Amino acid sequence: MADTREKWIAGGVRTHLAGTEYRIFVRVDGPESGSPVTLLHGFPSSSHDWATVLPFLTEAGFRVTTVDFLGFGESDKPARHQYSLREQADIVEAAWDAGGVTSTALVAHDYGVSVAQELLARDPGRITSMSWLNGGLFPDLHRPTRGQRLLHGRLGPLFARVFNEKRFGPSIREVFGRPVSDEMVHEMWLSLDARGGTRVAPRLLRYIDERREHAAVWASALATYAGPQQFIWGPADPVSGAHVLPRIRELAPNAQVTVLDDGQPVGHYPQLEAPELVGPLLVDFLTSAGHS
Repeated sequence: MADTREKWIAGGVRTHLAGTEYRIFVRVDGPESGSPVTLLHGFPSSSHDWATVLPFLTEAGFRVTTVDFLGFGESDKPARHQYSLREQADIVEAAWDAGGVTSTALVAHDYGVSVAQELLARDPGRITSMSWLNGGLFPDLHRPTRGQRLLHGRLGPLFARVFNEKRFGPSIREVFGRPVSDEMVHEMWLSLDARGGTRVAPRLLRYIDERREHAAVWASALATYAGPQQFIWGPADPVSGAHVLPRIRELAPNAQVTVLDDGQPVGHYPQLEAPELVGPLLVDFLTSAGHS
């Protein structure tokens, strides 16, 4: 059973990593001798998104690192900070260095896919395999939600002041393909709202512009990566769903692509909507890639 958000937080630490003045929430789970795996979460929630699949990985013997990016979850959320995907990549590297992780399999979702692309562009040799879940790999195909467009727009700071859980629930449910519990949505809201998170959402959403700025470099990092790649994709995702799959197959023809379309198709959050599918898919791929 997945940890509640409260238990998830209790299992990690808020710590100062090298290179940043802010405190970052970090968890490390699984046996010390296990093969390293790093999970990168999406916008607007936190690493708690991975609580549903973490038990599959730790029970298979993997050593799993998760972080809350700066501005997310239990990490610090400085109000006037200029947030950057490249800075988030610095934070991940600092977490690796602090934990003695010299190489790792990388699993990324949503916002985290852009951080993963930056990490691949920097040092692909450090990434032993790459697993991608729904995210904005290609800015021209990204379709932000109405709420994201409002927060990213000129009046974003004003909208952030009145953005509350009542508005968040319907907005986040728009991207799911399968039903999720009210409690899950509530815990996602708590991750966003903690430490004044709603006020920094417009600044975090500048990642949309940063993706466009680095689009060519980041697409090339994906296309030229020589290691094993896996895509676990929810086609019912209105943001980064079925319309992204042709580009994926074009740029990564040798990758393993699993489309979660049996029965009721999965949407934007495969790990939350269908953990019973995603967990084994990750374990099987990581094992076949030689990580066990």
